[in-house]
Amino acid sequence: MKRVLAAVVLGFGLTAGAVTASVEDEIRARIAPVGEVCVQGEDCGSEAAPAATASSGPRSGNEVYDSACTACHSTGAAGAPKLGDAGAWGGRVDKGLETLVDHAINGFNAMPAKGGCGNCSDEEIQAAVEYMVSEVE
Repeated sequence: MKRVLAAVVLGFGLTAGAVTASVEDEIRARIAPVGEVCVQGEDCGSEAAPAATASSGPRSGNEVYDSACTACHSTGAAGAPKLGDAGAWGGRVDKGLETLVDHAINGFNAMPAKGGCGNCSDEEIQAAVEYMVSEVE
C-alpha cells in the first residue's frame, strides 16, 4: 500500500512540475518585450528603421491647412474662425497679417502654438495663414 501511495504522490508531483513549467513559460511569453531599442552606431540588422527622407521644401499654405488647420477651422471648434467666413475673419484681418501670423505661431486664446502642428515651420504657418485670409477676400 505504501508503494502505491508513493507512486501516486510521485505521479502528482511530476504532473504538477510539468504544469508549473508550462505556466511559467506562458507568463514569460506574456511579459516578453515587444521591441528593442536600436542605438545609432550599433548593428541592429535588417530590421533597423529606414532613414528619414529629406523634405522637398516647405509645404504650401493649402497643404498645411489640409493637414493641420482644417480640424478646427472647418468646424469652428473652440471659436476658430471658419475658412471663408468673412464675418468671423473680418475683425481679425483688420489687425493685419503680421498679427495673425504671430498669433498662429505663438498661439492665441484657445489655439495652441502653431495650431498644434509640431512639424510645421514658421514659414509654413505663415503660408497657411495667408491661404486662409485669401479665402476670405
